[in-house]
Amino acid sequence: EKKYDKACEFCKKHKTRIHYVIYGILITAYLAVVIAACSLNFQRALPLFIITVLAIFFICWDFLIAKYEDRIAAFFSPGRSYLEKHWFWLKWVLCAALIITIICWLIFDTAKQGSCQLISFGGLVMYVLLTFIFSKYPTRVTWRPVFSGIGMQFILGLLILRTKVGFDVFNWLGTQIQTFLEYSDTGAKFVFGEKYTDHFFAFKVLPIVVFFSTVMSMLYHVGFMQWLVGKVGWIMQIFMGTTPVESLVAAGNIFVGQTESPLLVRPYLPYITKSELHAVMTAGFSTIAGSVLGAYISFGVSSSHLLTASVMSAPASLATSKLFWPETEKPTVTLRSGLQMAKGESKNLLEAASQGASTSILLVANIAVNLISFLALLAFLDSALSWVGNLFDYPQLNFENICAYVFMPFSFMMGVDWEDSFIVGGLLGYKTFFNEFVAYERLSKLIHNREKGGNMYINGVKQYMTVRSEVIATYALCGFANFGSLGLVIGGLTSIAPSKKKEIAGGAFRAMIAGTVACFMTACVAGVLTVPGLEVPCHILLGNAFNSTDFPANSTELVECCQKLFTSVNHSQEIFPGGNYNLSSWKGCCQILDRPAFPC
Repeated sequence: EKKYDKACEFCKKHKTRIHYVIYGILITAYLAVVIAACSLNFQRALPLFIITVLAIFFICWDFLIAKYEDRIAAFFSPGRSYLEKHWFWLKWVLCAALIITIICWLIFDTAKQGSCQLISFGGLVMYVLLTFIFSKYPTRVTWRPVFSGIGMQFILGLLILRTKVGFDVFNWLGTQIQTFLEYSDTGAKFVFGEKYTDHFFAFKVLPIVVFFSTVMSMLYHVGFMQWLVGKVGWIMQIFMGTTPVESLVAAGNIFVGQTESPLLVRPYLPYITKSELHAVMTAGFSTIAGSVLGAYISFGVSSSHLLTASVMSAPASLATSKLFWPETEKPTVTLRSGLQMAKGESKNLLEAASQGASTSILLVANIAVNLISFLALLAFLDSALSWVGNLFDYPQLNFENICAYVFMPFSFMMGVDWEDSFIVGGLLGYKTFFNEFVAYERLSKLIHNREKGGNMYINGVKQYMTVRSEVIATYALCGFANFGSLGLVIGGLTSIAPSKKKEIAGGAFRAMIAGTVACFMTACVAGVLTVPGLEVPCHILLGNAFNSTDFPANSTELVECCQKLFTSVNHSQEIFPGGNYNLSSWKGCCQILDRPAFPC
């Protein structure tokens, strides 16, 4: 007993050192595993190596900031003082340089890629102007968060959509997420049986929401999500000049839903200004939760584009919010007051996993009942509108057509092809008046139609869109800005901050419009930067082009497909126009390329 007491006393006395020793052994063992994996096959171990390097960098960064923050601030203070002193003329120089750079870039990019990118840029300018015109206080707008938010969108878009490294990284991330989400099939198969995919949405898509919710709850318990949200929020706060509360909530909305992210800053919500509250709500409307992101990926929508849209919409939400409802009060919650994020209530990791699965029950039920009711209501509306239209010899009148006409100009100004703007307008109507689940389900059908090939038009109705239009639609739909979410936000935020009930109810509708505009701006940036390859398979493109009565113009896609057709031919003396290419394709390509070659 005495020896046991002595051992306990020794452990209590040297508790910190013992922890350091245990951590040291574990870290050494982990590094040994990484080195061993890299030495065996570095290419295979590259993801593990990159994750380890990033972890070491951020651990060192946090350690240095915690210990030497004052010294670092003192080191950079002369530069800060110089900037503050000469900021009046420096900002004009920077603005002039930025405008010249944008003009030059647009000229060269338009010359190389075509005028579609120019339409998307014009749409971005149009949305900024419209938001400014209908702003709550147009004369009180602070332009720094607006321009820096759009700038952050462009930088993120350039890195992800125009650089090979950025594109490959996000493509790899998207593939890994898809692979990770497929593990939910094991649980679904056990509970619902081998034929669970026969009921695709109920037994394949909804279990993904449960699985993702469980994982997010575990990550919150270990503190990883708080750390990640804090880092992203800090970056936005530094670059955009926004307050800590709105920056953290905007960062949180990349990963969690519009009612969960305000919980991160729950103690501070009663003290925030009206503009900050509007920013909190806008951030929720302009992004989607990680749990439903998995469901949209399972529909067949591009995982890399959904990830990119989620990240790019965070700065866009703050930019549109600060333009639509500028700050007119003095924020009380500042950086110096220190911001502590709320932690999970679970006591251990298993309890966190169980709580995550349990809390997803309400979300899954909410998704299911909303879809049942909305689709039933949509079918009734379409039937009623068709009956009304039939009275005037227009039986094809339906809800989608009405929405398409309303949203058609907005979709065209994002850079969607004119032929596809009617379809995308209908998708935007579904998203706004019902929810994004319905819209993405319709988009996935269009994507599957394009991938299967076939006639582009059947009875005058377009069956699929170009890849560019699909990409822009993916970005435009990526947000919770709809009338169903309006009630959810008002109810959720009122329960968290009852003292702000009047302000929440008064600003929610404006926040929904700002969230919609933020999604449209993200789509415009994607339209400016997206450079897809061939839109449809060559045999379908050539078939559609040369089967029409009018001879098609020499587009880049047609020339490229014709060149592929000729290079695929062998050098034998017998040439048969077989396979997927018909005789009209050969004749058309001969005219376009003006070839004296043997096939012609």
